[in-house]
Amino acid sequence: MKRVFLWAFAFLPLISSAQVEKTTSPVDYINPLMGTSSKPTLSNGNTYPAVALPWGMNFWTPQTGKMGNGWQYTYEADKILGFKQTHQPSPWMNDYGMFSIFPETGKLKLNEVQRASWFSHKAEIAKPYYYSVYLADYDVTTEITPTERAASFRFTFPKSDSSHIVIDAFDKGSYVKIIPGEQKIIGYSTKNSGAVPANFKNYFVIYVDKPFELASAWHNWQTDGSLEYTGDHAGAVISFKTKKGEQVHLRVASSFISIEQAELNLKREVGTDKFETTCQKGKDTWNKTLSRLTPEGGTIDQTRTFYSSLYRMLFFPNKMYEIDAKGQNVHYSPINGKTLPGYYFAGTGFWDTFRALYPFLNLVYPSINKEMQEGLINSYKEGGWLPEWSSPGYADCMIGNNSASVVAEAYLKGLRGYDINTLYEALKHGANNEGPNATGRRGVQYYNTLGYVPYDVKINENAARTLEYAYDDFAIYQLGKALGKPASEIDIYKKRSQNYRNLFDPQTKLMRGKNKDGSFETPFNPFKWGDAFTEGNSWHYSWSVFHDIQGLINLVGGKPQFAAKLDSVFTMPPVFDDSYYGTVIHEIREMQIANMGQYAHGNQPIQHMIYLYNYAGEPWKTQYWARETMNKLYKATPDGYCGDEDNGQTSAWYIFSAMGFYPVTPASDQYVLGAPLFKKLTVKLENGKTIIINAPKNSVANKYVTSLTVNGKPYSFNWLSHKALLNGAVLNFDMSATPNKQRGTKAADVPYSMSNEK
Repeated sequence: MKRVFLWAFAFLPLISSAQVEKTTSPVDYINPLMGTSSKPTLSNGNTYPAVALPWGMNFWTPQTGKMGNGWQYTYEADKILGFKQTHQPSPWMNDYGMFSIFPETGKLKLNEVQRASWFSHKAEIAKPYYYSVYLADYDVTTEITPTERAASFRFTFPKSDSSHIVIDAFDKGSYVKIIPGEQKIIGYSTKNSGAVPANFKNYFVIYVDKPFELASAWHNWQTDGSLEYTGDHAGAVISFKTKKGEQVHLRVASSFISIEQAELNLKREVGTDKFETTCQKGKDTWNKTLSRLTPEGGTIDQTRTFYSSLYRMLFFPNKMYEIDAKGQNVHYSPINGKTLPGYYFAGTGFWDTFRALYPFLNLVYPSINKEMQEGLINSYKEGGWLPEWSSPGYADCMIGNNSASVVAEAYLKGLRGYDINTLYEALKHGANNEGPNATGRRGVQYYNTLGYVPYDVKINENAARTLEYAYDDFAIYQLGKALGKPASEIDIYKKRSQNYRNLFDPQTKLMRGKNKDGSFETPFNPFKWGDAFTEGNSWHYSWSVFHDIQGLINLVGGKPQFAAKLDSVFTMPPVFDDSYYGTVIHEIREMQIANMGQYAHGNQPIQHMIYLYNYAGEPWKTQYWARETMNKLYKATPDGYCGDEDNGQTSAWYIFSAMGFYPVTPASDQYVLGAPLFKKLTVKLENGKTIIINAPKNSVANKYVTSLTVNGKPYSFNWLSHKALLNGAVLNFDMSATPNKQRGTKAADVPYSMSNEK
């Protein structure tokens, strides 16, 4: 705690209560170290400082963990082993296509532990577009600035007769070749965490602006005198004399296709640009992307947290496509191993990101999601399935068939110009078949016949699967309707969308695993994590009826009973049963220590639950708990998240909540109201329209909405229309310290539920 405390004061000016200066550019508020104070037993984000451009193919990060360690950078570490090219979406998924670069002086040290240098956060600068750190053991300063598929390095060396640059292509199959006459190193790494074809390679090319005096390939941590090596663990080292303060520059690029393509990527993205030019271009790209949202009237801390969260939302899924010599988009397929035309993206789990990350893209950055949808078409054509977790191929992780939500929502919210009919066929195929790894639907034969995945047929997390499949069926039904498909084709999905009812236990009024014979699982402990549920318990998953909250309210017994049950989540103690796992998994611990009862915001299943008070006629409780969660569980510090950040989803919850609304039902036209965080927030849409969210009386005390006008007219509904927002809107919130218990309480004010359809 002491170290974090000292760092916080070194990194942040002591003006946290002051208002934000408008002259600062958005990227300057970002702390890429937010969430890096994490470990397997407790996640404060499980992030690393990604030095990259938005949705770039490659990221760079200082490496404090050993080769293969998913926790590749942790704030508490005090030594750096290398500067690593990474594509890692999560430490739990680990990495693929990685290699590292590291400067040294003095006696050459190849072994990653022996070569590691002490560093301090006091001599570290982390920005999205620039990273710098002083390596104390070698008296070398390393600087990195990225492009989408390349990067520039600048090493500032001391006076030394023995200065070195070590290239580590990592184990599990790699290759290096040194070409001294061209001051060039090429190679590839095959190290990956699975879900790729046998021919997977990440090719790299490195140019150095200083002649090599000595050069050698190495393996098994030993140089061999050769200039080329292929084997389990290849590397290269180049050496030269340096003067005090001499700067050595590297231009680096990679490709999943070939060395030649890596050369093209380098030429196109870096060319002959100086380090400062590449750095300024990166900063400009970030500012242009971030400036689509402008919060005003908040504290420095709030603005930093806002932009640091937005930064995390603009990485995954990341581009896996490249641009060939003809200027055409091409990609290596991590499914069939071929190089094919078109877009491809990788590195996201739809179980997380369907909830708020993709809705945010559809609202603010729809053009990049259009590319992502085209990438999904290619995934389906190349492998026969849509991914549920791409890392970069079909990873075997998590549950659900939530590609249905991602695909349906994009079209329903206005994306056009791609082959939606092929995607619709892909959704139907995935909904009615069990695919490899996590694709399709595990237990589909039971779900489609019984209306649920049984508890006693050796399919884990069965109740969670059932609930998510039901929502996914709703998404398919909605897309089918929008495409004009016949009722004879889509009514089955409408019917299956009600399958959540099959797991509702009228005795406990909670969701409960059900056996094949129709009996509920016995004994039943609603505080038991895992088993019938996914990284949560019944109290977390019982709200997962995204498309039909009114139907759930009816089952519980009415709005007062439903609101009381929502209240219980926060008033119960954080008790738990970890017997399914046999240990306290980090998600349990994060719920326990947050002091918010059973509310486990650090994991995704319950994140929408706060917004459900709007359906029960008590919207002021949504306003209270949304503000409480933003204030308590988010901050732009190394321990600034309350669980796994997960590819932008946990950040997306914050950004939407700061705007004052949230997509409870992504595959619908509606956002459910909360209360905005800032006095003013401006959203510039891609179509040239603007959403202005005004709340001039906003303050720490004034967290409740007294009234709302939309485009100057009184507005009592507890939801906003996506279509209406796309036309541009001015939302004027009147805020106060006491709740208005009359606004938004009428039956007509509630957001969409399938049971209310006429």
